Amino acid sequence: MNWDDTAPPTDDTATERLVGASADGEDQAVEAALRPKSLEEFVGQERVREQLDLVLKAALARGGTADHVLLSGAPGLGKTSLSMIIAAEMNAPLRITSGPAIQHAGDLAAILSSLQEGEVLFLDEIHRMSRPAEEMLYMAMEDFRVDVIVGKGPGATAIPLELPPFTLVGATTRAGLLPPPLRDRFGFTAHMEFYDPAELERVIHRSARLLDVGIEADGAAEIAGRSRGTPRIANRLLRRVRDYAQVKADGLITREVAAAALKVYEVDARGLDRLDRAVLQALLKLFGGGPVGLSTLAVAVGEERETVEEVAEPFLVREGLLARTPRGRVATPAAWAHLGLLPPQQAPGASGQPGLFGT
Repeated sequence: MNWDDTAPPTDDTATERLVGASADGEDQAVEAALRPKSLEEFVGQERVREQLDLVLKAALARGGTADHVLLSGAPGLGKTSLSMIIAAEMNAPLRITSGPAIQHAGDLAAILSSLQEGEVLFLDEIHRMSRPAEEMLYMAMEDFRVDVIVGKGPGATAIPLELPPFTLVGATTRAGLLPPPLRDRFGFTAHMEFYDPAELERVIHRSARLLDVGIEADGAAEIAGRSRGTPRIANRLLRRVRDYAQVKADGLITREVAAAALKVYEVDARGLDRLDRAVLQALLKLFGGGPVGLSTLAVAVGEERETVEEVAEPFLVREGLLARTPRGRVATPAAWAHLGLLPPQQAPGASGQPGLFGT
């Protein structure tokens, strides 16, 4: 199974969602047991795996450290898993930290100065690191050296500190926030894509074996289709369906059992949950499909503006159910069809003018 640890969710709604891509304590504990240990075990991301395999094997053949690696992509796609695999393939120790934990250049200097030769440093959410630490990282990545400032004011002096060669693996969910000087210092950059249903089925079957859960092919397909292209969500849904199968069925996960279980947890056939459907229903039933402002839409569903924008909207846009326009949020024909509603012939307030979906 391929998942990664991410930045803390922005609110309680993001934490509680069954289809949320962030990992809580329970998820992280399960993931530790299910993570792949090698590139051969890693499911999906075929191109990234092939390219990374070449980078690591070439470094081993040279007897040196691998180039610095930048992994970008949505939460839950396997960035942390790949960082652990890089360390394992290089037979090197792994040090894990995160951007928010490094608020001062001294924090980074303390970590870098304690690294062993060849060690892999995994820096999660690297785009959230402070600017002074970021600037120190430039020299550390390129020259394996940092300048430690001792003292303050005119009497301050810079003491150069040599570092052993190491490999930095940076992970980010927002690659656009990384400054170009930092991006350019990574020798290998990979973007993690969402998984297709067939890949998620392989992930689910592997997890089911490790969890000792009986599952049929159609049961795995049912869960995969509702997992939003994200292995972490597939794993979480599998555990909830397993619970249902043990209590309500004979323990075997079939298509019918999976569908019944996910109906209880309010995850529909396209992976939408209560919040997603609430946003669509408000947009369609209260505002005729839009356009409507984000703040107005958030009030209509009883959520904060940030929750609607950062938690619900990304998946709805990716699924083609909602569009962001300069005038506000607009529902697509697919949204009307998904909720079983007929779109109006004309947009609200557009008397005599063609509507969103024709006349």
